[in-house]
Amino acid sequence: MRPADLLCPRPEGLYCAPGGFYVDPVRPVDRAVITHGHSDHARAGHGAVLATPETLAIMRARYGEDFAGQTQAAAYGETVRIGSVAVSLAPAGHVLGSAQAVVEANGLRIVVSGDYKRRPDPTCAPFEPIACDVFVSEATFALPVFRHPDDGEELGKLLASVRRFPERTHIVGAYSLGKAQRVIARLRQLGYDAPIFLHGSMEKLCALYEAHGVDLGRLEPATGAKRDFAGAVVLAPPSALQDKWARRFADPVDCFASGWMRIRQRAKQRGVELPLVISDHADWDELTTTIKEIAPGEVWITHGRDDALARWAALEGIAARPLHLVGYEDDAE
Repeated sequence: MRPADLLCPRPEGLYCAPGGFYVDPVRPVDRAVITHGHSDHARAGHGAVLATPETLAIMRARYGEDFAGQTQAAAYGETVRIGSVAVSLAPAGHVLGSAQAVVEANGLRIVVSGDYKRRPDPTCAPFEPIACDVFVSEATFALPVFRHPDDGEELGKLLASVRRFPERTHIVGAYSLGKAQRVIARLRQLGYDAPIFLHGSMEKLCALYEAHGVDLGRLEPATGAKRDFAGAVVLAPPSALQDKWARRFADPVDCFASGWMRIRQRAKQRGVELPLVISDHADWDELTTTIKEIAPGEVWITHGRDDALARWAALEGIAARPLHLVGYEDDAE
């Protein structure tokens, strides 16, 4: 069996013909395997969905109980037969419940990474390298300029600023699923035990994380509270930083936790006073080190800076193929 006989790109996403399913399809299909709960990978309307229990819980929280015709939960390492294909899920280290899809048939194994990172994260299981014939990788930050610093150092800048400006409110823009909870959990590990205030759109997902055993400490709603929030840390979706919602806070310090804050012009364009380079995606070194560690026969690249990663792989003697899949966001991070 050739790799293209097991998985091939279609407009809907990566399709497995022997199993009759798609991995992270971008439009409704009859059967889907979902790697994680971010909306560019996990969409409502599929006939059947296979995912980790945590990802299914996230999809229910976002889309409602009837987000799919039927669902099947698979724990990490559990093998599910779909037609003539064996499918299992391995930790991806991206967000709570995130998984790599391991697809096997006739002695051929393809691993679809979904989005992943290699950095420690107290809110999710760490990435697990899986030996395979073909590794299907993301490439969101696949340029040598993207080398993410330690998140403790970045959050140390935030805590130093909170101490330096006790009269100001620090509003941290962070993606509502994964990034927000990681920032909170790491702040707790760094010794910050004051209440952290949440934009209303983050409350449900933070509660879901806590229900799955992630301790986030004392959280309070920022929306509707009658106080000036001087000296407080507030988390909100990045879009809220530019909204009238943010104008109610005491002389706010706009912060933004994202790998894109490595690019100073992006921070300047968004009016970010305190950029925090914190990413839930693998950086250049993590991407290349992971491929070397797994040592696949081929690398397929789903989305992102695919040309640079494909060129690096070719120089390393590894066959590489950009898939040019459409529908996966690079900037939401």
